[in-house]
Order: sequence, then structure tokens, then C-alpha cells
Amino acid sequence: MTDDMPNSDYPTLLHYDLGNGVTAFSSTRKGGVSQGNYAEFNINHYCGDDEQAIAANCFALCHLLGIDSNHLAYPHQVHGTEVRQIGVNWPSLSEQERAQMLEGVDAVMTDTAGVCIGVSTADCIPILLYDAEHHACAAIHAGWRGTVARIAEKAVEAMTLSYHTDASQLKAVIGPGISLESFEVGDEVYESFSAAGFDMERIAHRYAKWHIDLWEANRLSLIKMGVGADAIQISGICTYTHADRFFSARRLGINSGRIFTGIILNVLDEVR
Repeated sequence: MTDDMPNSDYPTLLHYDLGNGVTAFSSTRKGGVSQGNYAEFNINHYCGDDEQAIAANCFALCHLLGIDSNHLAYPHQVHGTEVRQIGVNWPSLSEQERAQMLEGVDAVMTDTAGVCIGVSTADCIPILLYDAEHHACAAIHAGWRGTVARIAEKAVEAMTLSYHTDASQLKAVIGPGISLESFEVGDEVYESFSAAGFDMERIAHRYAKWHIDLWEANRLSLIKMGVGADAIQISGICTYTHADRFFSARRLGINSGRIFTGIILNVLDEVR
């Protein structure tokens, strides 16, 4: 990688403080080369953007993070609950092998330093988890279907199984997504949450139609798993309201860009 990239082409990132052992962020719309409803920064291959623009944006992000492109891992999401572990062999896999490994996956986790894992959202809720004790992390895509299916809880369970994570020691970020005020849903969505055992008095409000608080639903799921309430950061940024800064599929349509919310473990020697 070279240092000849104009500063204007670097993505503008929203950073989260999860401690010195990790770098955590969400991308904004600013600082890339995509056009139209993909402008400016989009690295998602599955929403119709120009592949050359995606490649340039990926290069810029990796350059900013100080990694090679084969150290970037993000899945093709399907609103399911599959959690995939990214191991030390990830950078040595072929591009096709990496794509196959992350097909149909909605959460990724790793304990390999220097590999940036992340998820794509545009109103759905991105969640990051960091286990400082075992130097492991996860990135979760929680749309309403994934939230109903409790993908955040499944990710905590997966980290516990793979890394011996103690949920009470986790730090979490709930990133930009659609707010309760903007997330109007039909009765069938309300009933799905109710049937799944969510506390509807805490996560739902009736205006003309029902509205659901996906931030709170996922926060409650993490707390249920033992994550401390004071260890959960909520960005509080509504993507629908702030579609000028963050992508919103409801505001811009599905043929638009996606936010990338990523986390990368720092090499331990750098943080001791």
C-alpha cells in the first residue's frame, strides 16, 4: 500500500471507545468515491454499487486501518442467525474461499489480531462486542428478524463456547440504526416480537401504527445474557433521520449504500 491517496478519499469514521486493545467504528457516508445513493463511502457488494468504486473504497478503508485487503472480513447477510468464526488462516484463503465462508452469515467473531471483521447496515442495528480478557470480538447484524431471533444472544453464546468469554466482562456498542420514532411496523412484526418473549411495554409504542425500538430490544438481549448495562454503549444515531450522514434504506431505497461497522483487535504487543 502506498501513501499517495488524497485525504478527501479516506472514509470519515465514527469511532467507539472500547479500550486500547481494539479499534471499533462505523463508517459514515463521507470520504469515498461512490456516486448517487451510494455516495460517498460504500463497500457493500450486494446493494448494486459500482464494483470499481467499491474496490477504491475498500482500499481506502484498509489503508486507513493499516491492513491489507485480505485482512478485511464482512459477510453476505441474510437476516438470519448464523455466527461465523474468523480464524488465523483467514488472510491465506482465496477470495472465493472467503466469500463462500461468509455467505449467508449475519455475525462474525475472531480472536485473531489485525483482522477487521464487520457488518453492513442501513437502518438495521450493528452491534460490536469486545472481550478484553480473551482478546476476542464480534460484529453482529441485527435487523428486526435477527433481533426477534435473538442473534445478539447467539453471538454471546458463540463467543463463550469458542473463547471462554464471560458475558459479564464484555463491552458492547449498539451503533447507528433506525430509531423507535422512525421504525413504523405492521401488526405482524409487533406480534413476532411479542411471541418471542420481548417486553413489549419497553420496546414498543403505538402511534398511528406500532413502532419498535430495536436499540432497546438488543440492549435487553445483551443484558439477559449477562452483559452489564453500564458496559453497553448506544450511539443514539437514527439512520432514517440522519440519512445525509448515514445510509438509510427506508429513506434512500434498497439500491443505496450501506454503513460498515467494524472492529479490529490490536496486536497485543502494541497495547501492553
